[in-house]
Amino acid sequence: MSAKIAETQKNKPVTGSADDQKQPQKPKIGAHKPCVAASQAKSDKKASPAKKGHKAPKPAKLTNSAAGIREGSKTAKVLDLLKRPGGATAKELMKVTGWQPHSVRGFLSGTLGKRMGLIVSSTKYEDGERTYSVKA
Repeated sequence: MSAKIAETQKNKPVTGSADDQKQPQKPKIGAHKPCVAASQAKSDKKASPAKKGHKAPKPAKLTNSAAGIREGSKTAKVLDLLKRPGGATAKELMKVTGWQPHSVRGFLSGTLGKRMGLIVSSTKYEDGERTYSVKA
């Protein structure tokens, strides 16, 4: 096979000057770089201070009228239901306010528990019904 290649190369016409027909050179390979991750530049940002723990709920200090709860508002209606001896179920609270279940739970936890500082207790009975109540 090498004889055929040599013959075909001999039969080819030579075009151009001798400079154009130079032998291909081997690629020049430099020194290999080490396989190490690039060092990261230090950030100019300072570390944030440590986060503080959760605060305990504040005890209720004010009554309905002093707390600024308007008569006939949804908050007043919910508090009246929760202060009953048996408390109120989530369905009752949803019916009075027109809210969805997640809104009722958020109101009990956020507004009554955290903002107003009331202690809302939850009791689940054997029939699966959960009642909420506030100590008056």
